[in-house]
Amino acid sequence: MSRATQFAGPEAAEILAELSTLRERDAPTHGGRVLSYVYDSGLAELDALARDAAELTRPLNALDPTTFPSVAVMERELIGFMRKALNGPATKLGGGPVVGSVTSGGTESCLLAVKTARDLWRAEHPELAAKLARAGKRPRLVTPATVHAAFQKAARLFDLEWDPVVCEPDGSVRVSGFEQKLGADVALVVVSAPAYPNGAIDPIAEVAGIAKEFGLSCHVDACFGGLALPWWPGLAPWDFRVPGVTSISADLHKFGYAPKGVSVLLHRGRRRHRAQFFATTSWPGYPVVNPTLLGSKPASPLAAAWAITKRLGNEGYAELTASCVRSAETIVREASLIRGLSVWGAPSGPSIALVADESLPEAERVDPHHLADELATLGFRIQHQPGFTQPGGVRLPHTAHLTITPVTEGTLPELVDALRAAADAVRGKPQANPRLELLGLRALGYAPKRDGGTFRVPSPDAAWRILRLAGAGGDGGKASSLPGRLAPLMALAERLPAPVAEAILSELLARVSEP
Repeated sequence: MSRATQFAGPEAAEILAELSTLRERDAPTHGGRVLSYVYDSGLAELDALARDAAELTRPLNALDPTTFPSVAVMERELIGFMRKALNGPATKLGGGPVVGSVTSGGTESCLLAVKTARDLWRAEHPELAAKLARAGKRPRLVTPATVHAAFQKAARLFDLEWDPVVCEPDGSVRVSGFEQKLGADVALVVVSAPAYPNGAIDPIAEVAGIAKEFGLSCHVDACFGGLALPWWPGLAPWDFRVPGVTSISADLHKFGYAPKGVSVLLHRGRRRHRAQFFATTSWPGYPVVNPTLLGSKPASPLAAAWAITKRLGNEGYAELTASCVRSAETIVREASLIRGLSVWGAPSGPSIALVADESLPEAERVDPHHLADELATLGFRIQHQPGFTQPGGVRLPHTAHLTITPVTEGTLPELVDALRAAADAVRGKPQANPRLELLGLRALGYAPKRDGGTFRVPSPDAAWRILRLAGAGGDGGKASSLPGRLAPLMALAERLPAPVAEAILSELLARVSEP
């Protein structure tokens, strides 16, 4: 009797058939109809190459490149490709050679950039670190308010004070805002290339120059744009050409077109890179040396990214980026012609955000969240972004985000028509107003009264009851049933105190996968 016949579960074919059925409910990952989360090159050849490279390396454990030397070769060559793309020196000129590591994704790259800077800051300022600790204070992480949320996570994990620079209503950030915040207690300054919410590139050269004058580390978060901006025309230097930039993160699983999850974190100089490592011989097992947060990790994403960069090369990425440029220019132009709708800020890359044109009367405006909901009924998915009130009261508007990829060009006529039709369908419809939900939450003490006051964070069960009010669990109360339209939920989230909104949204995600 073969070993397989002893298994109690269904046959392999049945399992795969079940998985295929589950996948039918997923948003399409190819074809350009989902303008967030997925990065489709439009080249079936690259998908096949990534699949085959991943399968060849599937059994490997990238924890130990001395046991699996192919891992070291692929990482070395991938870092070399990225160093060249980001204009990093390979010699000691300009502060040292640019070196780095491959990580599991943008969040890990960002976390490691913060952890590295914090450790170097502690080593260089032991007396100030002790003084802050005695006063119950922490070193600061200074970023624009539009920086990716991964840096808030990093601040919490690594015991830093996140100190955001207030942005203008269009999402841009002024250099003077950084100047006012920099000081000896700053462990790291971060700027974005571009900022995900609005697609704008921060004033990197100016901020990095000021950070260098203060002797501070300056990280460029290019997780989103790091494999598109090197070939985007008309941009001022934003990478390692800029003096004062000490590290850059860039995701290969975005515009590198590799499968999730693979990113790189590059540092200017070996000392900075080595500060990223965790190493210990203080236990009776094998010596542990981890360049990243993970120990055991798959080699398949690394192999796929390595294979794709070798296949595309500089010319291939330039060609794919040129397609994104054409699409972005078209969408900016066409969206600006839709009455009641505007492009938020000044995008300089493959990220565009749409906002209601507040120069018009309310009856003529197009609410971006209603637009996104309506667009979904026409076969295109764009991303809801809630409004955000910054410290000091300057408000950033609620918007809808579009990620532009090479396949967007093939759907442009249909996408533009759908944008026009969706705008016509919702023009004049005011932003969702969760008035009844807010009244109930105020009565229960989960939201402040209109004249202010305290609030409490809901328990998991209470958060689920609130979500039911917002339309979740509509399919017989099943947790896996999400609201059909997200505009009301987004409106509720942005009107609640952040701890309450975060508890509610955490509960939504938790319930989706709860047995």
